[in-house]
Amino acid sequence: MTLHAQGGGTGMVELDGLDRRLLNRIQEDFPLTAEPYTALGDSLGISAVETVERITRLRQAHVIRQISAIFDTRALGYTSTLVAMALPAERLEQGAARINRHPGVSHNYARRHSFNLWFTLAVPPGEDVTAAAENLGREVGAERVRVLPTLRLFKIGVRLDVVGDRAPEAREERSAYSEQDLERAKGVPLTARDIAFIRVLQEDLPTEHRPFDVWSEALGCDREELFSWCRRMVADGKLRRFAAVLRHQNAGFVSNAMGVWRVPVERLEEVGPVMAGFAAVSHCYQRPTYPDFPYNVYTMVHGRSRAEVLQTLEAIAAATGVEDRQYLWSSHEFKKERVRYFVEEPHQVVG
Repeated sequence: MTLHAQGGGTGMVELDGLDRRLLNRIQEDFPLTAEPYTALGDSLGISAVETVERITRLRQAHVIRQISAIFDTRALGYTSTLVAMALPAERLEQGAARINRHPGVSHNYARRHSFNLWFTLAVPPGEDVTAAAENLGREVGAERVRVLPTLRLFKIGVRLDVVGDRAPEAREERSAYSEQDLERAKGVPLTARDIAFIRVLQEDLPTEHRPFDVWSEALGCDREELFSWCRRMVADGKLRRFAAVLRHQNAGFVSNAMGVWRVPVERLEEVGPVMAGFAAVSHCYQRPTYPDFPYNVYTMVHGRSRAEVLQTLEAIAAATGVEDRQYLWSSHEFKKERVRYFVEEPHQVVG
């Protein structure tokens, strides 16, 4: 049985209160049940058909990017890094376009700094991510390339407050995916069957009445086995959650900045969790330093306005007392996609 939704074009969509509540709900977790659209509708007081109508409209308007399993790249054996490049301004757009052609590049932003291009790069097991980054730098004529892998993960978990109840300086007690989850995951090898499941569950969830039955049939298992596998992957630390990913700007979050902080080494254990505890912080990492870029902790903040983002960053500064910092504002999004794992052509990405 297919649930058919009405209408919908492309572009921005005006969100009503139910849309906003629905978006908050499916970012947190999507029901792993036989009839998830019914379960979602019940939680919002609407029918399954209306739930699908709303989700379909929000997909068509490019507010919802995808509903799928969200895996941790490093937990699956891939190697990833943030890369900063300094390119001459007149070659920035051309260089970004060339870098975007690399299928392991998932996010690529221009930022207002002498290092003016920042992108994430992932490569499959057995490949050298540093060599790949340096090769890209040579190809685009970068003046400087800084490879910035994660040394310690304090938090990763993008959950935009579309309803708008959360203050920019709000803290959260709920734990996000962290270094402990990653270390646990690395100790559990993947089987060929696991990889088959990953290939299916990383795709966008169908809008069938029983969408998980479609995937179960493709995998040759029953639905409960599929749910059991998901729970095991979460317990093993390889699957962060099953949820929706939104397109930030179309959801109203039009401003973002990466706060970079020079934290004394002896304070990292104290400061990292404090920064990660801010609800508006989606990513918080320790990264290596360079003489021309001495910052070792990175926090990513998205907001509805520059003022909202700045309020969060200034609240972090006040809470930690870290004075040596910079806020790197995004000036252009060149690429934002998701890595696809274990595909036949290495490190493809999905939008």
